Amino acid sequence: MANSITLFKKYIDLLDEVYQNASVTSALDGDMTLVQMGANTNEIVIPKISMDGLADYDRNGGYVHGDVTLTNETVKFNYDRGRKFTVDAMDNEETAGLAFGKLAAEFIRTKVVPEMDAFRFATYAGTTGISKATAGTLADGAAVLAALVEAQNKMDEDEVPQENRHLFITPTLHNMIDAVDTTKSKEVLNSFAVVQKVPQSRFYTAIDLYDGKTDNSGASGANEKVGGFVKASTGKDINFMVIHKPALLQYPKHTVNKVISPDANQDSDGWLFFYRAYGLADVYENKVAGIYLHHKA
Repeated sequence: MANSITLFKKYIDLLDEVYQNASVTSALDGDMTLVQMGANTNEIVIPKISMDGLADYDRNGGYVHGDVTLTNETVKFNYDRGRKFTVDAMDNEETAGLAFGKLAAEFIRTKVVPEMDAFRFATYAGTTGISKATAGTLADGAAVLAALVEAQNKMDEDEVPQENRHLFITPTLHNMIDAVDTTKSKEVLNSFAVVQKVPQSRFYTAIDLYDGKTDNSGASGANEKVGGFVKASTGKDINFMVIHKPALLQYPKHTVNKVISPDANQDSDGWLFFYRAYGLADVYENKVAGIYLHHKA
């Protein structure tokens, strides 16, 4: 069985590629080498610096002394989700490996990635202090362009650097822009470093994560055994978000933990595959101006 497990593990290396291709927020992932691991495995340490501004220069006394404070803030990972699933034992190990590869890829594409994107958008949208437009529905392409210009103006006034601004927008609104004068629409869209379409089904200001265990359907609640996420009762549909990438603390730990052979599986005659998505989605306290949100009323 050792050779079979080795064969299956080669598919694990391909799962990160599936995540990168399917996720609309993967471009915002930070570099884990730039942060320090905390004392516990579920946290990282973020350096923060504050300093005094300029003071009057005294021709007799010279410079006025200023203070610089360097502190380390501990941030805990806030996303930890997982599932295990089974593929029945098969005679041909390559067939079993192919089945696992397809199952894992489909699981990530249709279940993991949409939830991860939705969690990140909802987290950033719910951050205190970010910039928000007046809620409402954008009726046509001209209204969308005007709203985007307003977003750019707000960020410019807040001195958010123009580089690395990512626009996330629903396909419907993006298509409205395409229907407007080509020169005008291109000029506005080209002002962003990245323009990414986001399906409305993962673009909300708040979501509920199902725990995968609870069934409240008999009490007019939800059957959370199906797992995944839903739009929260307080959630609003997001029209678009402008995100300055350096404003984010987005670090994924994206792993398949274990592969257990049928011989070691005490519950059934099948291969057990365990998947876990673990990471952090947060915003720097002093960079909340790097998030601009426009959502429906």
